[in-house]
Amino acid sequence: MNKKQIAAILIFLACCFQLKAQTNIKTFEIGKKDFELNGKPFIIRCGEMHFARIPKADWRHRLKMAKAMGLNTVCAYLFWNMHEPQAGEFTWTSQSDAAEFCKIAKEEGLYVILRPGPYSCAEWEFGGFPWWLLKDKTLQLRTQHPYYLARAKKYLMEVGKHLAPLQLSKGGNILMVQVENEYGSYGNDKAYMNIIKDNLKEAGFDVPLFHCDGPEQLKADHPEGLFAVVNFGSSPETNFKELTKIQPEGPLMCGEYYPGWFDSWGRPHHKGDTKRIVSELKYMLDHKASFSIYMVHGGTSFGTYSGANAPPYQPQTSSYDYDAPIDEAGNATPKYYELRKLFSNYLQEGETLPDIPQQKKIQTVGPVSFTAFAAMDQNLPKPVSSDTVKLMEDLDQDFGCILYQTHINAGKKAVLQFKEIHDYALIYLDKKLIGTIDRRKNNYTIEIPERPKNANLEILVEATGRVNYGHAMHDRKGIHGKVNLITDGVASELKHWKNYPIRLGDHNIPVTYKPITGQKPAAGFYKASFAANKTEDTYLNLSKWNKGLVWVNGHCLGRYWNIGPTQTMFLPGSWLKTGKNEVIIFDLYGTKNPELSSTSVPILDVVNEPQLQAHKKKGQQWNPAIQTPDYKGTFENSAKWQEVNFKTVNARYFCLEAISEQKGQPYTTVAEIMLLDAQGKEIPRTSWKVVYADSEELNGNDGNASNVFDLQYTSFWHTEWENNSPKLPHQLVIDLGANYKIGGMKLLPRQDNPNGRIRDYQLYFSVNPFKNI
Repeated sequence: MNKKQIAAILIFLACCFQLKAQTNIKTFEIGKKDFELNGKPFIIRCGEMHFARIPKADWRHRLKMAKAMGLNTVCAYLFWNMHEPQAGEFTWTSQSDAAEFCKIAKEEGLYVILRPGPYSCAEWEFGGFPWWLLKDKTLQLRTQHPYYLARAKKYLMEVGKHLAPLQLSKGGNILMVQVENEYGSYGNDKAYMNIIKDNLKEAGFDVPLFHCDGPEQLKADHPEGLFAVVNFGSSPETNFKELTKIQPEGPLMCGEYYPGWFDSWGRPHHKGDTKRIVSELKYMLDHKASFSIYMVHGGTSFGTYSGANAPPYQPQTSSYDYDAPIDEAGNATPKYYELRKLFSNYLQEGETLPDIPQQKKIQTVGPVSFTAFAAMDQNLPKPVSSDTVKLMEDLDQDFGCILYQTHINAGKKAVLQFKEIHDYALIYLDKKLIGTIDRRKNNYTIEIPERPKNANLEILVEATGRVNYGHAMHDRKGIHGKVNLITDGVASELKHWKNYPIRLGDHNIPVTYKPITGQKPAAGFYKASFAANKTEDTYLNLSKWNKGLVWVNGHCLGRYWNIGPTQTMFLPGSWLKTGKNEVIIFDLYGTKNPELSSTSVPILDVVNEPQLQAHKKKGQQWNPAIQTPDYKGTFENSAKWQEVNFKTVNARYFCLEAISEQKGQPYTTVAEIMLLDAQGKEIPRTSWKVVYADSEELNGNDGNASNVFDLQYTSFWHTEWENNSPKLPHQLVIDLGANYKIGGMKLLPRQDNPNGRIRDYQLYFSVNPFKNI
């Protein structure tokens, strides 16, 4: 055989291989009624899991669990700040290897819906945005701000380099790609949405693009030609009807269906009712609607990546258990088995359920012996001197703490006043702790005792997660504005500051340890060793510590805070070594007896902070005899948005009074409230503040009144029920932050069940605060 014949055969074989590869490539399209996979109707049974919240060694296990539950697809968020932690420095390896996660999913028989951002939310630090964006003081996130758009495009081009080759159209398993995320909850610039869409196309994504939002928000961010899916936590029939109003043609899909909810520090652990969830998913399957369960497996927000909601400021726990079907350690829950049973009845032609992976063993390790301590004040980095205090971003710092230092003159008792502190501060006078300031409580003053001589003032500020949702996301950390010392009503600004940037998280300031010799408790690092015979998962019990961070063998497990609800920290077995292991705990307060134990069962619902009535201060009392209602009405008994219009009033203060409940119960529940101006447009809620609620359930569930404007349909205001059930009527008073002309109100009833839904009600409006409130 001559060379020409050999070459011809090789060319023929190459063509055959290419033809075979092409015939294996599948197609995915959005039809008039159905999603179509290879031209056939396809129901997406999807579950969300974030590879950033799962140790890389466990990715395959979690994907196997999802497949065995009956899912055919997983949703994968990308977090921009994981892939570009410093400007221009991209990482797509190790824990950030998104391509590897998608490839493993394909090997396990799962398709992928990619959610690259640039904004993600997900209760993740800064909603996935990289901290360094905030160094630009002119920045306007999620707008056509030039710097923001330029950086977002650069990031999306990088996403395309690594993930566009894994699309279904190219032989991979990525079915669809999301444009931005829930933008209608933030803005209404459809041109901005189209810019992000065009960026994704330029990055090489040619599979169907889509966007998602709540039913009320979709109309604000739905550009023509972009497929929409709707997010909700209950009532699929009602919410799909809202979707068809803006998108009459196309398959129905719930982009985020909530089987539980995330937790915030100081509030009870959230759970989702399994019976209702199974029933609603069955409804979707019976109506050939697709869905993504958010979350099928929550995992853990390792490091300093847990976010926060605001207003009011609510930092989220590192545990992202979410009451998901697959628990934080990756094991099946009762909810998992119920859903697997349901999905087994809706498998598509040729589809079978694989066996459930073997239960992961949870060990206990220890005892833990602490031998060394590094006091923070003895290991400070070089300070930055300035006339006024500096923010963390001004110090070129991503995460951790800042210690602010200055001197104050001798004098009588005074008040130290801040504009704001983000987020938690310990105040010291001559090294003595005199108090704390907690952003959650929205109080930024503290008394300073009389000083016979000049004194050294130190303020240690901890950042506990940048806001990840809403317009408060421009969340720069540290002391904001002037620091004033007020004596006899006269304010003087404190100046001549030393700013110490104390970097913590994936990267820490260098410290020198000394043997523990019974020193007084102080902020610092405690080091210990413990033995492990096996590299199996465990939970570290931090309930005897105060507030801080934990590292094991160099891996940052996340934040702990003894107020709860989470008292344990998940420690992946893949981060352990057989034999000796190292643990380091940074505690803001320090402890006399540094001890640590482990447990095989997580502690997710122990709240140690007193759950006092959040919005009813001493002396406050609604008095109907001195108030005159501006409007009276009756709500229908449904989960739908209720809208009323009335004669325009000018007001800053608003009161909703529930007179009766649909079933005659003593409770009141409300998921969301919106007020409308004279033209029917929504009045901004960014400055709203609850000034009074006659009753709130803060122990049995998270019934905080501020839930009515947190943009989360799953959360709600709930009057007391666990230890007390005060009778109706119930009142909620809100300060709108400014005067508005108001011509209507929209109210969303509690979504997960009908208890507490209002029937008869009254509305009150006032330019000035209501009497006695």
